[in-house]
Amino acid sequence: MEHLLEPSNHTSSGPPTFILTGIPGLEAAHLWISIPFSMFYVIGLLGNVTVISVVGKEETLHKPMYLLLCMLAVTDLGTSTSIMPKALCIFWFNLKGITVGGCLTQMFFLHLFSVMHSSVLVTMAFDRYVAICNPLSYASILTNAQIAKLGLVGLLRAVLFILPMPLLLSSQPFCANCIIPHTFCDNMAVVKMSYGDTTVSRIYGLVITIVVNELDLILIAFSYGLIIRALLRLSSKKAHQKALNTCTAHICAILTSYTPSLFSSLTHRFGQGIAPHVHIILANLCFLLPPMLNPIIYGVNTKELRDKVGKYICRR
Repeated sequence: MEHLLEPSNHTSSGPPTFILTGIPGLEAAHLWISIPFSMFYVIGLLGNVTVISVVGKEETLHKPMYLLLCMLAVTDLGTSTSIMPKALCIFWFNLKGITVGGCLTQMFFLHLFSVMHSSVLVTMAFDRYVAICNPLSYASILTNAQIAKLGLVGLLRAVLFILPMPLLLSSQPFCANCIIPHTFCDNMAVVKMSYGDTTVSRIYGLVITIVVNELDLILIAFSYGLIIRALLRLSSKKAHQKALNTCTAHICAILTSYTPSLFSSLTHRFGQGIAPHVHIILANLCFLLPPMLNPIIYGVNTKELRDKVGKYICRR
């Protein structure tokens, strides 16, 4: 994501400190903006923690589908928590400074959980493919142990892909008191603050974005292509409806995850007349809306989970 940076001079008596301005042009409204942002964050926290707690305690939910839902909840918690505490510090207390190490750490975990989130969505698509196209073999193909292994592969992939980003930037020289007109640090924002040669960092960031986003979307689309082909072979309308119902929640999760980021990316690249604060608000919503909406989507569309959550809340 490209952001305008305002570097100061290259010399400083102390270590470089980055300044996250929040939402430029709307500083006077920071407190009001923090209200919906904090509400989205808290709702997402409560929803995802509830899902993880209920699935963990209810043995009848120890199935591949619900284990994947827990993984999705963990990644949702990770992405929103990577940015919101610092953003709220900016909105509430005007604490805009962040060290180079803090900025690189935030950048690492934000992108790490984003890649893991994408991996979980791909695994969910594979889960739905097996459930619909090979229902008789589902229990033997996707066991809990297999889901755990797939989750570990997703974690390792995310670490291997994202770790080079902060490592490449950690050796770069940075301007003193550079200003980032944003609420959080992302890869391109930090790259633009360096006055050294950042060619490798720029190319690597672009390659990872293309590999992760495009490849994962292709795999998801391929899975649903096979699902649609299998549905077309079914003669019963009832069978059609039952199969589609099993995919509804996952399709909604895909839409809530990719639609805001796609819209944000399009407005950033082609909406030159759009005010910068609109881009920044959209970028924040990309990491706040999916964590808030996913537990609601799965709660509404999955009766077994909805019933267990209801019992869990009543007991509490």
